[in-house]
Amino acid sequence: MDRLEAGRTATSTGRYEVSELVGLPAPVQRYFGAVLTAGQPIVTAATIEMIGSFNMSTTGEQWRPFASRQRVSTRRPGFVWDARIAMLPGVVVRVVDSYIVGQGLLKVSIQGLFKVADMQGGGEIARGEFMRYVAEAVWYPTALLPSQGVRWKAIDDRSASATLVDGSIELTLLFRFCHAGLIESFRAEARGGMVGQEMVQAPWEGRFSNYQVRDGMQIPFAGEVAWVRPEGRKTYFKGAVAQIAYEFSP
Repeated sequence: MDRLEAGRTATSTGRYEVSELVGLPAPVQRYFGAVLTAGQPIVTAATIEMIGSFNMSTTGEQWRPFASRQRVSTRRPGFVWDARIAMLPGVVVRVVDSYIVGQGLLKVSIQGLFKVADMQGGGEIARGEFMRYVAEAVWYPTALLPSQGVRWKAIDDRSASATLVDGSIELTLLFRFCHAGLIESFRAEARGGMVGQEMVQAPWEGRFSNYQVRDGMQIPFAGEVAWVRPEGRKTYFKGAVAQIAYEFSP
């Protein structure tokens, strides 16, 4: 958390202006028109608390309840996700996921003592964690504005791709929009994920729902995430926002 806060920088603009939507793909313009209003201050940080269930099995159905607290910085992009998954009465799996100053981290332990996984550094782990930051930007939507470095490209009337660069990492995600103009899903054609002791590339996608207004922005209060492997689509995360708090530019 100290490293995340130390890595924060000033935002490039203080308020959202409708004029920056000129030239954007039509579904992207509709999205910002639906979730933001002119003069909306730029989100600089957020704290998100979630509850839900996590599938601990890569092949079957082993859903367990979780609670998490996530701290996000939008400049420089980064986050720390601290989750506790209840496996058995009195047995908790602790998961810490982060992306800080271009470096990724994933640590999984039982009771915070016995390591199950411990990966950190650049390369695929950093790319995967940065990808998570971009996919979850629906919870801090001003981070998807062109003024914040996002390049949008039209795909069709209901979808567009978003490209963002942080340090040496450049990645693109596909976002799909519903009839109301809101982001209903995202997809990456390849993200590294652990299968046993091996990191395997596979399509990765998620869906959002239950949009509500918070601090002048429409954000989803429910979401799920899945891997799409040769054997089929496998949902592994279902979560709902319990609390969310923002920090804004002056």
